[in-house]
Amino acid sequence: MERHRDRDRDRDERGGMKRRTFGRRKACRFCTDKEVKADFKNPRLLSYFVTERGRIIPRRISGTCALHQRDLTTAVKQARVMALLPFTSTQR
Repeated sequence: MERHRDRDRDRDERGGMKRRTFGRRKACRFCTDKEVKADFKNPRLLSYFVTERGRIIPRRISGTCALHQRDLTTAVKQARVMALLPFTSTQR
């Protein structure tokens, strides 16, 4: 009986699924602060946009706009080639 109540909690009055509402939209860090640039020579800044495994964090999570996400991706890839950022994590 409890399982059915949990399943029905996400349904609206007509029986359809409710849309989940999300919080406030994240602002692009580079658009709000014009001083900050996505540069491959700044690995400390780039490390905020890379996971522990070495993957670039997507826009929908980081909140960057499309223009700056492309710049950020290019900068991360350049920093990897220049050995300022690792391609993958060092642990196993």
